[in-house]
Amino acid sequence: MTTRTFVRTAFAPNEPPPLEADSTASRFARSLFATPANFALTVLSVGIVALVLPPLIRFLFLDATWSGTSRDDCLANAGACWPFVRAKFGQFIYGFYPAAERWRPNLVLAFGALLLAPLLIPAAPFKRTNALLFFGVYPVVSFVLLTGGNLDLQKFLLGRFLQWTTVAGVGFGIGLRWAFWTDFLFSAVVIVALVAALAALLRASVFAAVTAAGMVLAGLGIILLAVDLDFGLAPVETRSWGGFLVTLIVAVTGIVVSLPLGVLLALGRRSRMPAVRYACILFIEFWRGVPLITVLFFATYMLPLFLPRDVTFDTLLRALIGVALFAAAYMAEVVRGGLQSISRGQHEAAAALGLGYWRMMGLIILPQALTLVIPGIVNNFIGLFKDTTLVLIVAIFDLLGQIRASFADPNWATPVTLYTGFAFAGVIYFVFCFGMSRYALYIERRTAAYGRGS
Repeated sequence: MTTRTFVRTAFAPNEPPPLEADSTASRFARSLFATPANFALTVLSVGIVALVLPPLIRFLFLDATWSGTSRDDCLANAGACWPFVRAKFGQFIYGFYPAAERWRPNLVLAFGALLLAPLLIPAAPFKRTNALLFFGVYPVVSFVLLTGGNLDLQKFLLGRFLQWTTVAGVGFGIGLRWAFWTDFLFSAVVIVALVAALAALLRASVFAAVTAAGMVLAGLGIILLAVDLDFGLAPVETRSWGGFLVTLIVAVTGIVVSLPLGVLLALGRRSRMPAVRYACILFIEFWRGVPLITVLFFATYMLPLFLPRDVTFDTLLRALIGVALFAAAYMAEVVRGGLQSISRGQHEAAAALGLGYWRMMGLIILPQALTLVIPGIVNNFIGLFKDTTLVLIVAIFDLLGQIRASFADPNWATPVTLYTGFAFAGVIYFVFCFGMSRYALYIERRTAAYGRGS
């Protein structure tokens, strides 16, 4: 067999520069007109933009009315009636929250932004302290500011306790009629029982069970004390809330509750204990099998029919619980997809290091799984934020509901009022949803730079 070799005797000709070294214009042209299909799609896209964008700009800006005090000022032009938005802006943001007390939701929004910003900035220090303040202290402070606090829980729970003891024939309950801390004692017994049962289930030590019970009781006592004290704030019922305030409350509550609950449901669905696994499967499939409108209707109108006559729950609270449970079921499936994408070797490596189940999940498996499903998680968040408009069906006026209610004002009844209000709502929803998507993209790129993302 003869072997032939070739040795170049001259330099090879220069190659064209790489694509990255080309001009921006050439890269732009290649991406838009590289093939006949790209060329056709580009022409079609430009035609759609040319068809939609100029009339939209004329309506929103060029032909719009920017100043005025009534519908007569808006009838002179064919564009948007922005004085309508300016006149109803307070209702769009706060609903029918008393004007003299609007400093309270303003303070809640300001505190929320100040506590949330460091959590979203990866380089910000004191993450644990900030997370404790945001997820532990901030909800209590917000509740007190928005409602006024002073729920008189000791009177309610003491009355319930005396009713139960009277029915049971226990006479010593009469002597506790004026006990100030009866509600705290009653709640403490329930919490201690739950913690003790959980500790026995997990085979924890007695010291760990007592420590956990003490921490839970301390937190419960602080919360009950905070919401039960009289801070001198005027009470504001939730039926007076509305507008963007309700939209944020429903969306933030659903987002904050659905993620940890979804993680627990996803772990439970993969559990080796049949009772836990089937309970989680039943919960997830039930809530995923019914529309959110049905959940809201049931929580608002049908749930009171199954409760005793003197047991009532706030309408907004019922909607919040329904939205949170509904979102948690969908979040559980997203997280389960991330858990299934983790190779078995990760579990075996964690077990070889001597890590228990919860430490393995918290330190090894869940960080990787959640990183992989960031797009799905954020997609659920965005969908939940937009689904808050459904609470209007149960007479809770969110941003869109408050805008629709404002159309009935005859002082601003014009042919363009409807479109102006919807344009204002669309801009707000777009800003928040687009912001969430861009932040998720930033987190994806950051995790990929550290080798933890795809």
